[in-house]
Amino acid sequence: MKINFVQTIIAIAVSALIAYGLYSFHDGENQILLSVGSFVFLSVTLVLSIGVNFEQSRTTTNIRVVSGIFFAIALISNLIFNFLSFSEPSYIITNGILLLIYVLIAYSINRAKQ
Repeated sequence: MKINFVQTIIAIAVSALIAYGLYSFHDGENQILLSVGSFVFLSVTLVLSIGVNFEQSRTTTNIRVVSGIFFAIALISNLIFNFLSFSEPSYIITNGILLLIYVLIAYSINRAKQ
């Protein structure tokens, strides 16, 4: 696994800007939870999507595709939570399960050397 630092920094900056946008547009009591949760989820998926290369090109391609799909899912999920009134447990459980499913799939792809 090789980390490209410039692309990783760009991915983290884009994730931070999206999280700040979600923070700015949410008027509820869970602004900080929404911004931190969205930053973590979006940055993990975006860093693995554009900031990391793996030993085999097939592994890199598969993880990038899965990362792109889960980035879109995370963005849609956080946009839905942004416009709805939600409780802390519902947000943590929903995004936690999605993030863990993503990590499991990415780990399985990496272990299979595909």
